Amino acid sequence: MAEQRSSRLRWHIVVFLAPAVIVYTAVMIFPLFNTLRLALYTEVEQQRVFVGLQNFYTLFGDAIWSEQFWNALGNNFWFFFIHMIVQNPIGVLLAAILSHPRLRFAHLYRSAIFIPTILSFVIVGFAWKLILSPIWGIAPSMLDAVGLKSLYAPWLGKEEYALTTLALVSVWQFVGIPMMLIYAALLSIPEEILEAGECDGITGMAAFWKIKLPLILPSIGIISILTFVGNFNAFDLIYAAQGALAGPDFSTDILGTFLYRTFFGFQLQLGDPHMGSAIATAMFVIILIGVCIYLFGIQTRLRRYQF
Repeated sequence: MAEQRSSRLRWHIVVFLAPAVIVYTAVMIFPLFNTLRLALYTEVEQQRVFVGLQNFYTLFGDAIWSEQFWNALGNNFWFFFIHMIVQNPIGVLLAAILSHPRLRFAHLYRSAIFIPTILSFVIVGFAWKLILSPIWGIAPSMLDAVGLKSLYAPWLGKEEYALTTLALVSVWQFVGIPMMLIYAALLSIPEEILEAGECDGITGMAAFWKIKLPLILPSIGIISILTFVGNFNAFDLIYAAQGALAGPDFSTDILGTFLYRTFFGFQLQLGDPHMGSAIATAMFVIILIGVCIYLFGIQTRLRRYQF
């Protein structure tokens, strides 16, 4: 009887998991391995030829390809760095404020902050491009209204400011995600722990730094790795605001836009699916390394704070 029950249970699991596994394999796993396979080939006289790692040697060894790759990778790391030092701390701060039991209209504030995350990248990119425009944008007049017009500059048109500006626009759009995750983590802290801290005289900001923050560190770690993966897969906002050439002079070029131009081609540049697959494979390896560092180097240390 026990064997029959375990057999039925296994078939029950298979029946319910099969649709999800099939869809995930068709949409994610198969394209991933097909991309890895394409990276090992090239096209010679309209014939696909196996070249092994030659595409990767070209990507990292050729002066033109390597310059574009390292420029895009450096921009990606800067894009991620801005999110880590601006978005996530602001998300933690907003969550701490909104979780205060005496705060009125907290639901309204949470909704208002979270709404931009559900907006289309195209709408956000185009809207902010209009807002920051030196010709018809409202940013100059808004700064002039508060006496700061001298600080205005065509940020999206300057190489030294364009990427940072787009990163801050992305922060504005997605700060609601870390805010909600941290907010949920703060609400999950047992009241007994906070009451015990109050008995020891730990209240207010001291309670947050000494009790709440250590307990939500695992959630902050998860948010950090999600930020890393999301930023290294970024494409839409840059493309919507600056186009496939990621101007000015490729100063906002990231791996996503570099991959798009290479794989599909753009203007006078012909598409090369095999070199594009090599870039996609490099992106996959970078993201995999980052996730592994988090899983095996950081998460194990954060487990001590879980309760």
